[in-house]
Amino acid sequence: MVSPSFAAPTVAPAVHEQAMRRLTEVTGLVPVEYPTTRRSGASPEDRAADLNEAFADPEIRAVLATVGGEDQITVVPHLDPELVLADPKPFLGYSDNTNLLSWLWTLGVAGFYGGSTQVHLGPGPAVDACHRTALRAALLTGERVQVTDPGESEDIGKDWADPAALTSYGDREPSEPWTWAGPAATVTGRTWGGCIEVLQWILTAGRFPADPAVLDGGVLLLETSEDLIPSREFGWILRSLGERGLLAAVDAVLVARPPASSFEKQPTAAEKAAHRDEQCHVAIDTVGRYNSDAVVCVGVPFGHTRPQWLLPYGGQITVDGVAREVWADYR
Repeated sequence: MVSPSFAAPTVAPAVHEQAMRRLTEVTGLVPVEYPTTRRSGASPEDRAADLNEAFADPEIRAVLATVGGEDQITVVPHLDPELVLADPKPFLGYSDNTNLLSWLWTLGVAGFYGGSTQVHLGPGPAVDACHRTALRAALLTGERVQVTDPGESEDIGKDWADPAALTSYGDREPSEPWTWAGPAATVTGRTWGGCIEVLQWILTAGRFPADPAVLDGGVLLLETSEDLIPSREFGWILRSLGERGLLAAVDAVLVARPPASSFEKQPTAAEKAAHRDEQCHVAIDTVGRYNSDAVVCVGVPFGHTRPQWLLPYGGQITVDGVAREVWADYR
């Protein structure tokens, strides 16, 4: 267990402790915490030291992030690739953890997009069924699983300071059917992507291969954060990915159901629906402009909403535009 960005267990220890108990209940695995997991304000060097130690320890078989944040980009330069390559093991995280997942991907080490213990294991009355299935597949069984719609979704849970966070979900609403675009074709490819705001940072920092052909035949994962960026900004970043040649390289694009509310912003139901609808149209239009042959599916429950599926990162996903199904291979 590591906190490569924000040390959320520092501010919500009860949620963290419940997450650790549930991790063992669901998987049978024993969580091992590193020093900065609960240390607020730890330096990038210290957080990187924990990651290096975890990747170097032969007893550790997977590395899980407690939550995301906004400064993991400063941690990456202090990581030791030789330690990772000497004993490759999966890393699980999302949001700001896109930095670490993408860095590992450039080394040829696959991980899983999703799995924040502080958001998806600790809070609420139980671990969501789809999250439990994906977590066990990622850490234990390595099976191939169909990614399905749980039928409901929440943007935010209870405030961690509220005791109800340990026993209640957030306000959930029915989810919409996924939207499909592009050809009626079936694509199986290796994934790359993540939180689109963080992808912009990674590309700006020059931490992606110069040749977009590294994504040839792949599946691009895209999602947006709790910052609730406007659909036009999402489109601008996506357009930049197109100009970079990344959209033309992939054969399929999965776009997550975006959060449309936050603790600070509480739109009406109609406003939330409009935000999701606008982002859907922007995604389909922009991808189609750069790659009309790509199979596109919008609304998949991964990323910043809950229930959350963990998806292979660098592993394989099948996007079936004929049967309109998504399958994830957790090997």
